[in-house]
Amino acid sequence: MRRSGKIVDTLLLVEHPHVVTKGSGSSDAHVLVNDEQAAAMGLSVHETTRGGDVTYHGPGQIVGYPIFQLEGEERDAHEYLRRLEEVIIRSLSDFGIEGTRDGEYTGVWVGPNKIAAIGVRLAHWITSHGFALNVSSDLRYFETIVPCGIEGRGVTSMAELGVRASLDKVEDRLIAHFADVFGRDMQEAKIR
Repeated sequence: MRRSGKIVDTLLLVEHPHVVTKGSGSSDAHVLVNDEQAAAMGLSVHETTRGGDVTYHGPGQIVGYPIFQLEGEERDAHEYLRRLEEVIIRSLSDFGIEGTRDGEYTGVWVGPNKIAAIGVRLAHWITSHGFALNVSSDLRYFETIVPCGIEGRGVTSMAELGVRASLDKVEDRLIAHFADVFGRDMQEAKIR
């Protein structure tokens, strides 16, 4: 729809039920539970068309799906990833959390722990998939995977860091920073 001009650039912000998604670069060995164990936890496992490895989505996490047509100088996949990180870093800063980039891995980190995962797809310079920001996620679900295929690193959330914020409040900051970082006119249409 974006390619044909039926919709404008759109940012979807959603909260998923418990699910593990496997990106195009994922390894089955990074899912640490079998089908029966996953079902007992109310967890489903799905393959996706995004890049990256394995991640978890669930309640208390904001998953963002930018559906943007990248034009001109925006047509740089690495720069697009850095801009997504920048949106999240600025949003976390609004809540007193210092998020950073890691020179080796995509995403946003607080110390050695990942607070936001990023996995995207670009087709004809139209973006899909996006990011997952842990606001008040139940971090035990990350124990069912090797998050993003990264051994020896942890996962955190805003709540784990002592910040109690509603998903709505965090979404408002993400929307504001998307407007700044991507130069888009963001018109809100929340469905919740």
